[in-house]
Amino acid sequence: MKQIINTSNAPAPVGPYNQATAHNGTLYVSGQIALDPASGELITRTIEEETHQVMKNLQAILAEAGLTFEDVLKCSVFVSDMNNYTRINAVYATYFQEETAPARELVEVANLPKFVNIEISLMAAMK
Repeated sequence: MKQIINTSNAPAPVGPYNQATAHNGTLYVSGQIALDPASGELITRTIEEETHQVMKNLQAILAEAGLTFEDVLKCSVFVSDMNNYTRINAVYATYFQEETAPARELVEVANLPKFVNIEISLMAAMK
């Protein structure tokens, strides 16, 4: 049976979806953008700040499920400009240990919700 996971420490969904669902030992986390959950403000001053906020939102959802970034199996990263790849990667790398980092793809897309620069979703192994 599917379990719904939501936390007030990450932005509330803005449509007919939940922050995460768990099923058969896997957590599926919806794409997160750089919305500050406390203020509702978009954090887009720099791609580094934006990426950090996205990762903090993901971290809050993982924590609600009793997990950490060490439990992440795969990340899907969507960006509006591939020229930011190196800068995004530098921030992303601070959340994972290289030897245990999850599988990942990073894809440039035409647009993202609220016209942000980055959105990340993930799958994690439940304990």
